[in-house]
Amino acid sequence: QKMFFLTILLFSYSKPMTCAVNSLKSFFFSEMLSNPKLVPVQGTLNVVMKQNVTLSCLSQAGSPPVRYTLFKHNQQVSAVNRSDSTPALFTLTISSASDVGEYKCKAEYNSSSGGKYSNSLTFTLIEPISKPVLSSPTSQAKKGQNVTLSCFSENGSLPITYLFFKGKQSIPPQKTMQKREAAVIFLFLDSLSDFGTYKCKANNSFPNNSKYSNKRSHSQPLIISLGLILLLLIIGFALAIPFFIIPLYKASELFKCLFHFPKVIYVVNIFNCVNIPFSVEQLLVF
Repeated sequence: QKMFFLTILLFSYSKPMTCAVNSLKSFFFSEMLSNPKLVPVQGTLNVVMKQNVTLSCLSQAGSPPVRYTLFKHNQQVSAVNRSDSTPALFTLTISSASDVGEYKCKAEYNSSSGGKYSNSLTFTLIEPISKPVLSSPTSQAKKGQNVTLSCFSENGSLPITYLFFKGKQSIPPQKTMQKREAAVIFLFLDSLSDFGTYKCKANNSFPNNSKYSNKRSHSQPLIISLGLILLLLIIGFALAIPFFIIPLYKASELFKCLFHFPKVIYVVNIFNCVNIPFSVEQLLVF
């Protein structure tokens, strides 16, 4: 009878003991969980509108299964149960400015154990830059003069990096602007080689978004070419001498000869009139 009573006593206490052991085990393993690490799978926090991004959450310490929950501004977004030691992956779509975060994740053995929270992440929404405008307060330039060039892109996420060019040759160094202001360089026109076509390039962290100033818009490259214009004027004047100036001079000399000697025909060269012994009547018959 004593053995039978002992068996019944042990059986009656087995269920409460099991619950106590499980609770103790849950508490013990909950304490063993480390704070999970939340990282972007794509490796950057810079995002653009309509982009899909994936966040990875993993607690390095502890034993599976583990439940991972993602929060945005302390509001639950999604939850994943992991039966192994692989990270929980959460895929999001950036469809508005509010989707940039802040995000954090929680690792726990069950919903009542408290769990551990990760670091927080906030995405940066980047915008493409607009076509830059190249300008200068100096409309005309000459040798030995200082010239200021400025390049400015009105739209686009900061910082914006600007680089100036003369023709296809870049003018170092590039300038990175942390504020919404123009990049400025100063040139000294020391020789004729400093005259030519200038342009600038702007880019930011938006992928594949470098833009140049060009001649087809208000962002027209500045052309410093007074020396070239003067040279063209000299060449044009030289070409005009045999075709316009000399014939005009000959015509004026012929007019003088006819005015003073209307009855006689003269051959006019570039210097004087030469008398020809023919009258007008003879010339007409001849």
